[in-house]
Amino acid sequence: MGMKHIKKILFALLNITIGFGQVFDGFTLFSPVAGGPGGPGGGDSYLIDNDLEMIHTWEHSRGAASIPYLLPDSSIIYPFRVQSPTMIAGGVGGGIAHILWNGTVVWEFTVSNDTYQHHHDVQPLSNGNVLVIAWERKTADEAYAMGRQIINNSLNELWSEAILEIEPVGSDDGNIVWEWHIWDHLIQDVDPSLPGYGNISAHPELMDINYGNAGSNQGPGGPNGDWKHFNAIDYNADQDQIVVSSRHHNEIYIIDHSTTTEESAGHTGGNSGMGGDFLYRWGNPQVYDRGNNVDQLLDSQHGVNWIPEGFPGAGNLILYNNNYTNNNSAVFEIVTPLTESGNYTIEIGQPYGPDDPVWMHSGGFHSNVQSGAFRLPNGNTLITDADGTGGNSGARMFEVTNSGNIVWDFVYPENNAMVARAQKYDPEYINGTIDFPEYTVGDIDFDGSFGITDLCYIVDMMTDYGYGPTPPADINGDGNVNISDIVSFIQLIMQY
Repeated sequence: MGMKHIKKILFALLNITIGFGQVFDGFTLFSPVAGGPGGPGGGDSYLIDNDLEMIHTWEHSRGAASIPYLLPDSSIIYPFRVQSPTMIAGGVGGGIAHILWNGTVVWEFTVSNDTYQHHHDVQPLSNGNVLVIAWERKTADEAYAMGRQIINNSLNELWSEAILEIEPVGSDDGNIVWEWHIWDHLIQDVDPSLPGYGNISAHPELMDINYGNAGSNQGPGGPNGDWKHFNAIDYNADQDQIVVSSRHHNEIYIIDHSTTTEESAGHTGGNSGMGGDFLYRWGNPQVYDRGNNVDQLLDSQHGVNWIPEGFPGAGNLILYNNNYTNNNSAVFEIVTPLTESGNYTIEIGQPYGPDDPVWMHSGGFHSNVQSGAFRLPNGNTLITDADGTGGNSGARMFEVTNSGNIVWDFVYPENNAMVARAQKYDPEYINGTIDFPEYTVGDIDFDGSFGITDLCYIVDMMTDYGYGPTPPADINGDGNVNISDIVSFIQLIMQY
């Protein structure tokens, strides 16, 4: 009997709700910024528990550019806004600091010069290096020479994007040990005499240099050349891949980090064999001429990240889709078409899948700026509404179960402040270990009930569809998740 038939037959048996909702027991880290996006001044980073008790505070002389990251040794990596950035638009940063629990700054590095300006996010790596998103200034002449047709700002500049891997040196220096530039992966279809001429729809691995505006004359800092507006970065150590999010083009991109810097500038090499070309993109296929606005699934999204190994949904991507519908945001979880070789499948002439998210939460929250979502070890999801439904209240951080029940909700008590994203950590993480949280056998989605969703998870785990096995799904305790667990699950719910 097929898995679909099993789900249908057992649906009626499982229309039972037994409540015992669970919030993930962890510490939440966040950095509010006064004045909202582009706001001035300093700020603090707070670590709080579920009862809103203050665990720790770090004080900063400059405001956050995005989210701070807690390291296992209890220190944080803190991206911040420098005093005089060389390029100014929403999310401008320029500084990265490594700060100990006691507030000592052991390393501070600036990426703000004539060529590069850090903005938004960073990503700490386990080797101590830090991945940094940076605008890369290009003149109008440089852009025209690559086939760009229009520059949309009075600066006569186009700010491209680069990813720099910084190795900390001493207390205030760093080496760029790896780098990637989108400028090396362009295509255009307007002038055969210029570089990168080709059929855009035939090359989804490349970026159309003529898509979207090259900046504007409006913004937090006036005229700017912000073309793509990357706003989040994450790293997958198992695949040695990087994912980034582009607000202006409503897409996310995955690239290969296993390349050398030389290979990342080309189209071959690395584990993927594709050099620095896009391995995968999703959200707006009209950008590469394989769809239209009806096919667009993302709008101004932020906060993309991989769900960690061992968490429900491990290996999937989760993100905050800011303008899902009018005045309504949504959190998407998507299953990427990843192959065993680490590449991503795409059909000829078709956009990258999936057609829809595998899980979504929406309703009652909206922000047009930053924001994000992180899956928690127990299957709940921590969501940050960066400015409290468009600035109508303080920034909101709340935790929902897989079925959408809110089990923890906190509104930061300052209306004119933004929290880019918050992240919740297991208390044992600071000691360098994260164990699977306490659970109830059978409550696989941690929503506090036994139901059809739990059964569907067992089936998905059996068939390796989107989810790896987790301890709550091993109903009979034999160390495996298989058909016998479905039988044991039915016997379990009959006891109530």
